[in-house]
Amino acid sequence: MEDERIDTTTTESSAATDQPGDGPDTLRKERDDLYDRLLRKTAEFDNYRKRIERERQQLAESAAADLIKDLLPLVDDMERALKADGGSEAAAPIRKGVELIHKQLLDTLRKRGVTPVDALNTDFDPHFHMAVAYEPAEGRREGEVVEEFSRGYMLGDRLLRPAMVKVAKG
Repeated sequence: MEDERIDTTTTESSAATDQPGDGPDTLRKERDDLYDRLLRKTAEFDNYRKRIERERQQLAESAAADLIKDLLPLVDDMERALKADGGSEAAAPIRKGVELIHKQLLDTLRKRGVTPVDALNTDFDPHFHMAVAYEPAEGRREGEVVEEFSRGYMLGDRLLRPAMVKVAKG
């Protein structure tokens, strides 16, 4: 009975290589298909990585913009405080402290890419200015900004807050 056993491993492996279509052309085609799939998956992954990085960057910029918008009223309040009459000599050290804090806050915002919107004596631009008043002004062009109530700010190319202005009308 032991003599009747047939070694199937050699017949199976030889049958696998003797199948029609397993020639060099078929192997090249299969290799090319696998290589093409690899390139496509690599490109898909690279695009996915770039998209995720872009979304992460946009989220970080959005969070920074929100925080900066919350700080702008503080800058306005400090500027109003600095415009107020200093009063007595006893208030001079307090005024000096407010000036220093104001300067530090503006420097920090500048380092983060925040720039003020130029408004005074420029033509009204609805993309950067919000007109809250119109008044006739002699010697001024129609549409010229004659007074700035609150300063506008940009973060890079993005408008954080428009400048609130008074515009001359003819």
